[in-house]
Amino acid sequence: MLQLRPNCECCNKDLPPESAEARMCSFECTFCVSCATVKLGGKCPNCGGELVARPRRPASKLAKFPASAERVYKPAGCAAAV
Repeated sequence: MLQLRPNCECCNKDLPPESAEARMCSFECTFCVSCATVKLGGKCPNCGGELVARPRRPASKLAKFPASAERVYKPAGCAAAV
């Protein structure tokens, strides 16, 4: 099951589980749409994988299967990608 991480690894922007602005790679590295497209060119700085729209979990399922609260913030990795 996807973790649905709560923030962008580059800019630390909040990305709640219902956000249509979240992008992720196959390892669940998570970025906002702005960082994913402008800073990273659609490529994950951690693994080199493609960044795609993160699926949204239905609100009715979030109570039983909550999103992760663990924030991952690695601005240095994103700066190197530019």
